[in-house]
Amino acid sequence: MATPTLDKVESEATASHNITVTFRIRRFNPEVSDQAEWQDFQIEIDPKERVLDGLHKIKWDLDGTLTFRRSCAHGICGSDAMRINGKNRLACKTLIKDINPEKPITVEAIKGLTVMKDLVVDMEPFFQAYRDVMPFLVTKGNEPTRERLQSAEDRERFDDTTKCILCAACTSSCPVFWNDGQYFGPAAIVNAHRFIFDSRDEAGEQRLEILNDKDGVWRCRTTFNCTDACPRGIEVTKAIQEVKRALITRRF
Repeated sequence: MATPTLDKVESEATASHNITVTFRIRRFNPEVSDQAEWQDFQIEIDPKERVLDGLHKIKWDLDGTLTFRRSCAHGICGSDAMRINGKNRLACKTLIKDINPEKPITVEAIKGLTVMKDLVVDMEPFFQAYRDVMPFLVTKGNEPTRERLQSAEDRERFDDTTKCILCAACTSSCPVFWNDGQYFGPAAIVNAHRFIFDSRDEAGEQRLEILNDKDGVWRCRTTFNCTDACPRGIEVTKAIQEVKRALITRRF
């Protein structure tokens, strides 16, 4: 009797752990219709795999027209942010087993930004707000002959907001942003915070003035959606409150 190969044994073991999962995806193709519609796909997948793996199976094996963004697939690039079962998440960090695979897994584009196709949105307004807050170190004088030194305590002051990966999960979870596309949004404020409280930077006042605009930090309603949505665990609402406090206290 033939001895089963290692590959066959591993394949059968993997298959035995697979379950049938329904992905309910909100599809939109402007070349076909101006209306979005839901489409169901059933796949066999290990519940320990990720939602991104499920999307890959659908695209590669069932429907090559399914469109979504992804790059590193390891929670670093932030490109695969989407609404999964009604919450903003990174598809590459969301395990099938953690979202009740016995019911359909709904997947749709993040809100507040124009959908271009399926799960892909126009990120330009998001990145424009990011650029507007001057997300770079501003100093005076000539180039230094050595690095600009900073104490561990000064660095710790803004450590949390250095973690942003610009996935837009926080901004597109904000009800103010959904209803007012002019609002800078949480991600832009987080990235302004990162430099406002950097002891080496000299443009803090300028950034504060930008965020003092009617579309800046005062539009925040402190719903904590942004903090809940952040895949990096940034205390987004706290950072926004610190910027508000800086605007108030600088007057005195």
